[in-house]
Amino acid sequence: MHARLEDLDQPPIIEVENLSVQFDNHLVLRDLSLIVPRGQTLAIIGESGCGKTVLLKTLIGLIQPSEGEARFEQQNLQQLSDRELTKQRTRFGFVFQNAALFDSMTVGQNIAFPLKQHTQKPLDEIREIVYALLAEVGLPDSIVWKKPAELSGGMRKRVGLARALALNPEVMLYDEPTTGLDPIVSDVINELMLRTRSKYPVTSIIVTHDMRTARKVADRVVMMYPFARLEEDEPQILFDGPPERLNDFPDRRVTQFVNGEAGERLMEMRQAAAG
Repeated sequence: MHARLEDLDQPPIIEVENLSVQFDNHLVLRDLSLIVPRGQTLAIIGESGCGKTVLLKTLIGLIQPSEGEARFEQQNLQQLSDRELTKQRTRFGFVFQNAALFDSMTVGQNIAFPLKQHTQKPLDEIREIVYALLAEVGLPDSIVWKKPAELSGGMRKRVGLARALALNPEVMLYDEPTTGLDPIVSDVINELMLRTRSKYPVTSIIVTHDMRTARKVADRVVMMYPFARLEEDEPQILFDGPPERLNDFPDRRVTQFVNGEAGERLMEMRQAAAG
């Protein structure tokens, strides 16, 4: 399901303009510009260290850019007060790489947490929402009293998704949602992302190394490249387009990543180590 035509006629929900992020002397993002239309599902791919997760965290103000802007609904996040930024974040659902559940809380308490923090809903209503969200991600009511340590990796990811959906977000951010999962459980997560997109009017951004996820779930794929291995004037985004264009894209760095071909990259590593 692609972004609807009426969504494309509206101002983009997320804009990144000339964004750079530097930690001490280490430049991670350089002069990055990106527009995400409302309703689109965007997959961001690229090898480790190219800044994918840094970009994701910059989009919700967890990381401040060194230069440039990240805007949500045309508002520069860096110009918001802490209180305003906290309010804006409630419009995002964030599924963290390792689920990031609270170990000391039960599954039910984890899912209920954002509802208790950000709404005035009575406990009975919150309880109903928790059970509805468990059903939404295909988990039984019986796990509501379990602690995260008692769950498999795939179940923890699904609890993380349920918690992210609790406030009916307008934007879903996924950080490596299938990492560490077997192929079947990975596809369960992919199907849940597709179901979320079809049931809720959300914009989704997925950071992933998993090409099956990118091909199955995304309308659009952006491939980033590590700044340190770019030529001086090269953009950090090597590819931006529909997933079906990935296989025959003329830039070898894109097809090598997509097909998992390590030969030339291994030679680069050896040369760097020798130099």
